[in-house]
Amino acid sequence: MFNQLTRRKEIPVTHSTLRIRQARHSDAAALERLAALDSSRMPHGDVLLAEVGDELWAALSLDDGHAVADPLRPSADAVLLLGQRGRQLRRRARRGAHARLRFA
Repeated sequence: MFNQLTRRKEIPVTHSTLRIRQARHSDAAALERLAALDSSRMPHGDVLLAEVGDELWAALSLDDGHAVADPLRPSADAVLLLGQRGRQLRRRARRGAHARLRFA
């Protein structure tokens, strides 16, 4: 009886891969739904998405860093990965701009 009371509630593990990609115009409705679930505004500008299977779990604006995530999913790590990928893209863009200026 004691073991039944002390068990932790476990989050089901998904075997789907997390995929990060740029948002397209066709993602607008899904982004609106995600922002509504998160009780937040929709990310604007260049936006990265985190999808697991066919489901949108999180989104991050590369312009202002505003993120939204599905509160019904374990999406915190997805937001962290989006932030990391966004930093990588910004560094790459800065290096590319500096390289063009040097060799122009």
